[in-house]
Amino acid sequence: MRWLRNLAGAVLVGTVAAAAEPVVIAALGDSLTQGYGLAPEDGFVPQLERWLAERGADVRVLNAGVSGDTTQGGLSRVGWTLTPEVDAMIVALGGNDMLRGIDPAVSRRNLAGILEAAGEAGVAVLLVGMSAPGNYGPEFKRDFDAMYPELAAEYGAVYVENFLEPLAARADEEGAREKLMQGDGIHPSAQGVALIVEGLGPAVMELIGRVD
Repeated sequence: MRWLRNLAGAVLVGTVAAAAEPVVIAALGDSLTQGYGLAPEDGFVPQLERWLAERGADVRVLNAGVSGDTTQGGLSRVGWTLTPEVDAMIVALGGNDMLRGIDPAVSRRNLAGILEAAGEAGVAVLLVGMSAPGNYGPEFKRDFDAMYPELAAEYGAVYVENFLEPLAARADEEGAREKLMQGDGIHPSAQGVALIVEGLGPAVMELIGRVD
């Protein structure tokens, strides 16, 4: 019966190995996710992965950020982003929609399509929102700002109000802009990304907790 014991042992080892596999999170976003203007190790994805590892999470974060991408772009590539290995997804899109003045109803449909695709794949989602400035008009701002929390509630996603909120909270500090932002005034520096990760990290831990 040695062969049977060996078979049982092999099955047990395989089961333990499978259980020990890291949680894989795809970060679907634009230049903020992609790490525009930064050394590879200083971008959002590697900094987030290190932050999670330091807190004991066995996680691999995939960089699915494309500079300049819109919600439409995210929707067009979510299918091949959600590979079988992906357990969870961070969705941080909409900034470029806002900059281009795209109708929030269009952005909302695109985001809904992304969340639907994740749901069909059985993938937990963290949806990162943002707030439009007032110069687009009150109706645009109302609809744009509202789509994120409403979609998160509708699809049961973990929700974070604003990707850049940790930087806004430090805006009044002397020299904050020079330290936390790159020269273009749009993209965070490595130090700025570290603050973003610190602010977003607890929500990502919650996301990991939703992975079966």
